[in-house]
This record gives sequence, structure tokens and C-alpha cells, in this order.
Amino acid sequence: MTSFEIPDTPASTAALEVATEYLSPALLSHSQRVYWWAVGYAERDGLGYDAELLFVAAMFHDVALMPEFDSHTVAFGKAGGHVARVFGAGAGWSRERRDRLSEAIVQHMWPTVDPATDPEGHLLSRAAALDIVGKDPDGLSPSLRTDVLRTFPRLGLDAEFLACFQAQAERKPASSAANAIRTGLADRIGAAVHAH
Repeated sequence: MTSFEIPDTPASTAALEVATEYLSPALLSHSQRVYWWAVGYAERDGLGYDAELLFVAAMFHDVALMPEFDSHTVAFGKAGGHVARVFGAGAGWSRERRDRLSEAIVQHMWPTVDPATDPEGHLLSRAAALDIVGKDPDGLSPSLRTDVLRTFPRLGLDAEFLACFQAQAERKPASSAANAIRTGLADRIGAAVHAH
């Protein structure tokens, strides 16, 4: 059994507290899975990363899907990046570190992120794609996949996530969520084998 201990920092602890307060149970579990899928990919690929930054990004990457942080004009990834930037300022992070955090969240919807320039953004993007549409599940060990899903179950994420994206697409037709809906997100979610 894998041990799932978050980075031992005040910012990581606070990020988990904020995520627990504001995310739905399904999105909280998704955010936790995303972090552990990202760690698994990093270990497999020998990619160095900032564990605290990656964890905070994972906790905040979908926060703007929640009504409390949902912007009616700004795409959810950008809005979530802004929320995370404010959180980082409160945690005493430098402007550069806050920029990296925000960029990782914005880029998690990109099809690819260069691991040489943004390892956390690359890992977050890959892990989110795995968890939502089942992309590249064979890249992680079966034992990790089993342990993560047992510890952080899906809890009806597929239907909730699709409803969130449909609402985003209706209000923000130029957003990445709208593009995902137009290009068959519902079919990709339905066809996905979610990491098991």
C-alpha cells in the first residue's frame, strides 16, 4: 500500500484545508488523485519538480469551477490561477513562485506543456488528462493506480465534471472548457478507462 503524505509545509496543509472547504467531494478527490498521478509520472520519468508547488497547484486547479470562485467572464483555468496567486501571496511566496503556480494551473488544460520549462505544469496537465479522460493509464504502475483509486475514489466525478464544463461552455464560448465540449469531451469521458 502506498503512503499518501502531502508535502510537509504550511502552504500544502493550508491548500488542502482550502480545497476541502470549497471543492465538492468529487473534485477534492480528483485533485488529490491528480497530485498522486503527477508524482507517479515524475518518478517514472525521473523528472525533478517542486512538490509543494505541484501540490498547491493540484488543490487549486479546478477551484474556479466552484460557485464561490467561478468568474462569469474569465476561463476557469485563468480564474483558478488568480485565486492560487492570491493564496501564494498569503503564504509568503515570491512573485516568481506565484507566477509559476498560476501558469501551471492555466496550462493544465493545454494538450502539452514542456517539462523542461515547466515541470509542474507538465505533470499537472498529464495527470489531469489521465484522471478526466483516461489518457496514458499504462504510464503508471498497477499498484499505484489501485492504491490511489482506493484512497481517493471517483465519487461520481464524470457527471459532475461534465456538468461543470457544460456550464462553463455556455457562459464562456471562447474558453478551453467550451472547446473541450465542442471537441467531444462527453464522449472521451464516457469512453475512458479511469486508471484502473
